Amino acid sequence: MNTNPKHEHGLNAPHADKLYIGGHWVAPSSTETFQVLNCASEEVVAHVAKANKPDIAAAVQAARHAFDHSPWPRMAPAERAAYLEKMAQRFEALNDEFARVWTTETGILYKIAKPRIGLFLSGAFRQYAAMASSHPFVEPVRSASGHQAYRVQEPVGVVAAIVPWNGPAALMAYKVAPALLAGCTVIIKCSPEAPCSGHLFAHICDEVGLPPGVVNMVTADREASEALVRDPGVDKITFTGSTAAGRRIGAVAAERVARVTLELGGKSPAVLLDDYDIEAAAQMLGAPYYSYMSGQVCHSLTRIIVPRRKHDAMVQALSAIAQGMVLGNPMDEAVTMGPLAMARQRDSVERMVAQSLAEGARLATGGRRPAHLDHGFFYEPTVLADVDNRSFAARNEFFGPVLSVIAADSEQHAIDMANDTIFGLNAVVFTHDTERAMHAARQLRAGSVGHNASRTDFSIGFGGFKQSGIGREGGADGLAAFLESKVIVLDQAAQ
Repeated sequence: MNTNPKHEHGLNAPHADKLYIGGHWVAPSSTETFQVLNCASEEVVAHVAKANKPDIAAAVQAARHAFDHSPWPRMAPAERAAYLEKMAQRFEALNDEFARVWTTETGILYKIAKPRIGLFLSGAFRQYAAMASSHPFVEPVRSASGHQAYRVQEPVGVVAAIVPWNGPAALMAYKVAPALLAGCTVIIKCSPEAPCSGHLFAHICDEVGLPPGVVNMVTADREASEALVRDPGVDKITFTGSTAAGRRIGAVAAERVARVTLELGGKSPAVLLDDYDIEAAAQMLGAPYYSYMSGQVCHSLTRIIVPRRKHDAMVQALSAIAQGMVLGNPMDEAVTMGPLAMARQRDSVERMVAQSLAEGARLATGGRRPAHLDHGFFYEPTVLADVDNRSFAARNEFFGPVLSVIAADSEQHAIDMANDTIFGLNAVVFTHDTERAMHAARQLRAGSVGHNASRTDFSIGFGGFKQSGIGREGGADGLAAFLESKVIVLDQAAQ
């Protein structure tokens, strides 16, 4: 395998034929590998080691030993933060490599990936390093009996961090950085479709000298991943992925009362109030959605809810934007939308569009594979009109470049429809009136609500209501997810 990330036929995945377990790059229990494809060309760019159940067991054992017997959980938070700072520096040095890997594996435009990857990677690690001095890990309190007491926050234990294919490096950062600061040990489980960021990540963990077993990295399929979730040596599972997979993980974890953080799917609404300009809203909804990973983002705003009299104008404005998108190689600066990450994802979007049309949605534009691109997993940016909020198109997450326009009879009708979903991850309100925006935002059942644009912010916190997840990632809540609270009451009068 060519390991030069700048070579169009190769990705930089250090030790691609090995797994990172117990502080060493080790051979897997079998010779099986996963093929990694360039989603724009369908060429094989890497083969990475496949972890099977014995490898999962070894990774858990290494993490368990590091948590139970190494100094890591017992270090002062500032000592652990020093490692996070070193890792942030290395992420900055390898920014371009992470960006190229992300583009090749998932189809995100390189011109978007390059500035964002540093924000996610080094930004997350620096934010959590700073929390070492600001977070109250030990708080003196007075007990009801008048005794001196302490509220102590201690690491939850061994963490299984299961990351998806669409944004692996960023999601690793927001799982691993707070877990490490808390004093946990971690097994990173990479997706078979996008494992190379995990190899780069593990290489950095090794390079900065994390104690053996504190971070372990494997790539595995569903069967081995379920073994990871079931392993009694794992105290906490943090998962990002589909709601269907999240339900399964939650059910398995519940059998042994393992802790979970689940960041799952969405069908997020953009609610346009009657005072906002259609063209201005379309500019904030169309090109940014299509350009950013071709819609392969859980918090994408895919239900566009507009006053009924503005429905056709919104369809026309979004269609014009879609028709102006330039599809092609995501490394090309002139391209404005890349491919989907894999063939099965494109096939899924095709089936879902077909079912939506069969139920009565109108195809305003797109809905096909582009005729001029005979390689890569491309699908035209698509707009569906006359969508009923109770229909398949409005109920299901496409995870692709498809927007649905829905007509509302009033502001309250729009909010009611926005909330009429099993999901609750993200939302946006378009209005020039800040008070109206705040009023609508408080009514929307979503973990994030933006005003006049999608404004999710991991530095504050991210997660969903309802079946969009359990818990939060990022910010102080993201650190709390890896801590257990303990109360210690001394046989001593409170000071």
